[in-house]
Amino acid sequence: MWRGLPSALRLDKCPELISQVLVDWCHENNVQLQYIQPGKPNQNTFIERFNKTYRVEVLNAYLFRSLDQVSEITDGWLRIYNEERPHRSLGRIPPPSSGGNSKTPRTLSMSCPLDEGEYAVIEGH
Repeated sequence: MWRGLPSALRLDKCPELISQVLVDWCHENNVQLQYIQPGKPNQNTFIERFNKTYRVEVLNAYLFRSLDQVSEITDGWLRIYNEERPHRSLGRIPPPSSGGNSKTPRTLSMSCPLDEGEYAVIEGH
């Protein structure tokens, strides 16, 4: 909500994205639904790349005990992803707006509730 509503959502027609609840919400909030062609993920490359990265670096990397834990880990990961992560288009350095100028990978410290250990996750690994 802090960014406001999008004017459109571009997505594929997978089951979790074609619910009547989503369609109704978009209609009520004047948000256009734009579906890509079946079998054409290249029509939505930015989000496909983001989803893969999020799946590999967060969802597949942890065993979660609660939705709050998923949210906490995701918030930390998103900050690194958006503000500190080196961008290939910028010569593998973070965006200038983040104030970061180091080529050193960033870390995100997470605790594991199963063994109560602390782990540093190196961005991009």
